[in-house]
Amino acid sequence: MFVGFDYGSANCAVGIMQGDEVSLLPLSTDSAYLPSTLYAMDRELIAEAVYRALPADLKADYAKKRAAQLSRARMVRHELDLDAESPAVFVGEQAVAAYLEMPEEGFYVRSPKSFLGATGLRPEQVALFEDIVTLMMQHIKVCAEAVLVQKGMASKDEARITHAVIGRPVNFQGIGGEESNRQAEAILTLAAKRAGFVDVAFLFEPLAAGMDYEASLKVDQTVLVVDVGGGTTDCSVVKMGPSHKASFDRSRDCLGHSGQRIGGNDLDIALAMNAFMPHFGLGSLMSNGKPMPSNPFWNAVAVNDISAQREFATLSTRKLIDELIKEAEQPNLLKRLLKVQQQQLSYQIVRLAERAKIALSDARTTESSLEFIEAMLSAEVSRDCFENAIEPSLGKIEALMHQALTQAAKSLTGNGLAPEELSVEAGTTECQPDVIYVTGGTARSPAIYAKITSLYPDTPVVVGDHFGSVTAGLTRWAQKHFAQ
Repeated sequence: MFVGFDYGSANCAVGIMQGDEVSLLPLSTDSAYLPSTLYAMDRELIAEAVYRALPADLKADYAKKRAAQLSRARMVRHELDLDAESPAVFVGEQAVAAYLEMPEEGFYVRSPKSFLGATGLRPEQVALFEDIVTLMMQHIKVCAEAVLVQKGMASKDEARITHAVIGRPVNFQGIGGEESNRQAEAILTLAAKRAGFVDVAFLFEPLAAGMDYEASLKVDQTVLVVDVGGGTTDCSVVKMGPSHKASFDRSRDCLGHSGQRIGGNDLDIALAMNAFMPHFGLGSLMSNGKPMPSNPFWNAVAVNDISAQREFATLSTRKLIDELIKEAEQPNLLKRLLKVQQQQLSYQIVRLAERAKIALSDARTTESSLEFIEAMLSAEVSRDCFENAIEPSLGKIEALMHQALTQAAKSLTGNGLAPEELSVEAGTTECQPDVIYVTGGTARSPAIYAKITSLYPDTPVVVGDHFGSVTAGLTRWAQKHFAQ
């Protein structure tokens, strides 16, 4: 069976074609979206879980490559008093629940996709991310196949998912270029193979989102697709419509692409820094009147930065916070930061910021409880605070839109198209889109939508399914790509 597979930064989803319509399969309780999270009672247990779910023909090679981890996993089970069959690694909602129950223990990762293109990863780190992605894909594939049978959508034999088109951002990282993209795609490809997929292909996520929109078009249009996701923002300028959608090779229709690792995770981190970290001592003074250094506060919330999280977890950071407590005018604030460091509560703080961000889509202010830090502690978060926090990110999204339209203008000029298809914006020649199609979960924010609409006030803006557009487009392309 062919599927579209959105291995997203915030959520994962799988779609199948039923006739001419796309159906998203429920991967978690009453939802088609599985949170992109993993929790293991110990890091070594991830390799063990991967090995157990591997196809038989891949077990020997994997066991050779991960011999040390598998050996340590047996020792860890003994140390944790876990029998051989006790579950020790969890994915999705179960991972979140396990982390919240035991934040200071185990190994928790949120949005692993955000790390796949990171520069400077050591071989053992690449291997760890291969295992994390593999385990998540194994879990998702098993869930999807079970749903197909349970819902009567396929027999047990027909429900075997063999081929998938997987979405990918234009750029996995803001730095690293194509080398980062190759690294991330290699991790995803290997993980898919180990999860039991026979063949996979990749498609730019904004192009996938646009293809779902294209299915509804009655006339040809030049569309600027703006996909603001959990980990990345991607923009594509694409010729779409009835005379284009039947084509298998869409390379001539794709006029411009841009992308950067700036998304919902970054907005959550920025909000956590601005709204919550002052309650932990950010912006306060030391007894000598000098401002408190900001670096430990940033490292506390930068959950999508491997080096920052590694530094925050070190003994040297703990000693630094101890010293800051002694020198602070308000030591009680710094003691809260120490608790975050000791009990590994960074993800809980950023998760709280994410909830505040969502609440501010419908309200001007929201109250966030920080009682897991200290009794009666809370923070009022306003939409103004959120907008101030994300202003740098909004500037980056604006730059990506301009970049894609400028690139598209060069493509049109090279094809000898008429000047009326071009416009001059900010001193550069840009393609003039007929419509801006906005998708991605982060684009639900009124601040994001207001920014996008303000840039091109004369261009209609269409808002797609914030979460399902990419999966739907991937699913349509899977049917076309693998059925040829």
